[in-house]
Amino acid sequence: MAEVSVKQLGVSFGHLDVLKDLNLEVNAGEFIVLLGPSGCGKSTLLNAIAGLLDIKAGQIWIDGKNVTWKEPADRGIGMVFQSYALYPRMTAEKNLTFGLRVARVPKDEIARRVEKAAALLQIKPLLSRRPSQLSGGQRQRVAIGRALVRDVDVFLFDEPLSNLDAKLRTELRVELKKLHMQLGSTMIYVTHDQIEALTLADRVAVMHGGVIQQLATPKEVYQRPVNRFVAGFVGSPAMNFVSGRIDLSGGTPAVICADAVRIGLDGYAFAAKPEQDRPVVLGLRPEQIHLHKEFPDAIPISLQLSLVEPMGADSLLWGSIGNETISIRTGPDEDHSIGERIEAYFQPSRASLFDSQSGARL
Repeated sequence: MAEVSVKQLGVSFGHLDVLKDLNLEVNAGEFIVLLGPSGCGKSTLLNAIAGLLDIKAGQIWIDGKNVTWKEPADRGIGMVFQSYALYPRMTAEKNLTFGLRVARVPKDEIARRVEKAAALLQIKPLLSRRPSQLSGGQRQRVAIGRALVRDVDVFLFDEPLSNLDAKLRTELRVELKKLHMQLGSTMIYVTHDQIEALTLADRVAVMHGGVIQQLATPKEVYQRPVNRFVAGFVGSPAMNFVSGRIDLSGGTPAVICADAVRIGLDGYAFAAKPEQDRPVVLGLRPEQIHLHKEFPDAIPISLQLSLVEPMGADSLLWGSIGNETISIRTGPDEDHSIGERIEAYFQPSRASLFDSQSGARL
């Protein structure tokens, strides 16, 4: 296991600063996921750690050593790319051992490493096959195995599952989680898929515009997003947002939204004293809104249904508060119809409140 430290990193492409003064500390044995939309800088950060591009400023430390200007092969890392990048004329075993043979690793040591990697990834029966004889999932397992045989303490994954179908992604996601538990190695994983991030990570670094917006556990990122971007990006269906202003005239804080609808906030944990008439955005996740008063501190809201969306294991009810559309996740047996007006409930203590201008959590 090895720590990875990124200090005041700056990366530019021409006159465009992609990363600027970025800091990231990855603990030994930790599984960190870099999550964000396309163009946010997550793959650039991973490639900088790998030594695959030049950096403008800052330092990169791996296992207590400054590797800022070292070649990729000298950084003690193994990398798995989005594309399998396997040699088509070589068998799976030859693909696994190619780098080791070039480095003149002894044959018995190569055999030991291949045996270990093949057992972990369950690809022993595939070693004699060429890539054209393997499925997409099998090719990705071989690509992961090629990184494993390097016997390093830090593994970098650049969207390794994005080329696979949904079923294979789910299967390999589980295998990667098990692999990390077995190896105990430090892993840094890039994805735009929030499900991968929330299920795999010890901590998630949500990125936007070349900046790490929030670095926290999956639970913290999901339940207490630090700003509106994180709140809207993480979660499917997305968090509901209701615009309004703070009202303190009723004795307890509330949000007054369109059509003078008043939504109580009694029990919400404000970071600072709320200000009268401050423009805000109230965030409610679909599963945080209930059709029955399940908790004593729940606050009622009334809405008219505009769409009912069955999804098998659950259903989504779409309605509106004022002129704001919201969704509610319910059980599959709920029976409702379009145009119906319903009473729903939410706990202010589980809601999120953001400043309308900065987007920061209040």
